Amino acid sequence: MKHSPAFLKLVEQTKQEIREVHIADVRKKLDAGEHVHFIDVREDHEFAQDHAKGAIHLGRGILERDIESLIPDNSAEIVLYCGGGFRSALAADSLQRMGYTNVTSMAGGIRAWREAGYPLEGTSR
Repeated sequence: MKHSPAFLKLVEQTKQEIREVHIADVRKKLDAGEHVHFIDVREDHEFAQDHAKGAIHLGRGILERDIESLIPDNSAEIVLYCGGGFRSALAADSLQRMGYTNVTSMAGGIRAWREAGYPLEGTSR
């Protein structure tokens, strides 16, 4: 998908305000059994098609509305991802503004996860 210049500018500005994490570091934490809230912020149909093994779904459209009931501890570790790391960067910024202090966006998103051959779940695995 081709993104508009204004959207790309917004994402680049936002990435200056958030932390990103590499897919290998996320995988290492998950494999070690560390308590990480691993959240896919893509649309419902994207999540149903496939998602990173162990991820839960909380779409970008409802993230801010529902996050506090799902994760009341604003210091809990949260890793967000989307298709390529753009929506998750915006989502990470939103959560930081809501007071969450340990939020990262997974660089490269599910595309990087797939390309690395990391485990997936969903209907098109």
